[in-house]
Amino acid sequence: MMKKNKDIWCIIVILGCIVAGCRKPYNPPAILAPNSYLVVEGVINSGADSTVITLSKTVNLSETPSSTLLSNATVTVEADGGAIYPLQASMSNPGKYIAVGLNLDNTKKYRLHITASGNEYLSDYVAVKATPPIDSITYKITEKGLQINSNTHDVTNKTRYYRWAYEETWRFHARFNSGLIVKNGEVVFRGNDEQIYYCYAGDMSSNIVLASSSKLVQDVISQNPVTLIQSNSEKLGIRYSILLKQYALTKEGYAFWENMKKNSEQLGSIFDPQPSEIKGNIHNVTNPAEPVVGYLSVTNVQTKRIFISNNDLPLTWQPQVDAFCQIDSVLFANPHNGANDVQNQIVNGGLIPISTISKDGFHVIGYTASTVECTDCRVRGQVTAPPFWK
Repeated sequence: MMKKNKDIWCIIVILGCIVAGCRKPYNPPAILAPNSYLVVEGVINSGADSTVITLSKTVNLSETPSSTLLSNATVTVEADGGAIYPLQASMSNPGKYIAVGLNLDNTKKYRLHITASGNEYLSDYVAVKATPPIDSITYKITEKGLQINSNTHDVTNKTRYYRWAYEETWRFHARFNSGLIVKNGEVVFRGNDEQIYYCYAGDMSSNIVLASSSKLVQDVISQNPVTLIQSNSEKLGIRYSILLKQYALTKEGYAFWENMKKNSEQLGSIFDPQPSEIKGNIHNVTNPAEPVVGYLSVTNVQTKRIFISNNDLPLTWQPQVDAFCQIDSVLFANPHNGANDVQNQIVNGGLIPISTISKDGFHVIGYTASTVECTDCRVRGQVTAPPFWK
């Protein structure tokens, strides 16, 4: 009997450990290692457009965020003939270093020189590679959503390797249109300059878009996928625009970005490409053993923008509605307790009035209202249209 009770207690203890998580935490060395590596993003723009280089440092896997912007660095572009072009630190965007219109000599090679945190970094000298124009940006309606594609070619057959980045902008509206506003403790009609129903929002590409024509006779890229927008995305609710940026790459630069893409986007199963070391062309000359994340290219950047209206898309493609948004009736005299809910919930409470509630069509007895998130588009955007907007 005693043995049986002992067995029962053992089972209880084991089950308790399973439920409570009785296991020793394992923190692999890679998570706890105090490594902080330089990350260099951007290209040297050989044309009239600005060169923007972003510097950041990696942090431990166990920490957030995954990187931190690096200010107080000295950044210059150096030509193989000795010319030096300084980049200025942005006052409004920490970590960004900018030079306007370098207009470089395409017959020379250039490198990036960075001094930061007591370390000196140099890229390899890189030849200027010309980027051909973007032929067109096309889109295709699919079962999964709107597929955006890019098209380009090089009549000289010299480019062969391409990368794209993009900036998205879209017009959208709040869930409910508020025609009223609280001023000096009273609810009044909104003026034309106080409207908060329509706004503009934007985003930048986070995926790596590449293509190569190295195995083709002609240097032509046709219908290369750029991004897929879900059919119920707010981006497509009214009007959407994408600014596509095209960069020419060397064979080595393409290999770097292809490796980055495999390591960051295509991992998930044993059949996917496994992580591999990413070697760029930027080096820490103070501490050669320390890796630097990034690959420097020197090229002119080609851009093209298109607009897509909701009217050009299937009628069934409508933005997904926020389920938590609802309209409440807020009265001056609550029928249950006589409380002035307008004062308590709108004037002092933060609800946004939408429209009037009247009795017999004349006497205002309250207002419909909802939350800021459901009535004020500025929570997720800005009311002023960007300069390029049509």
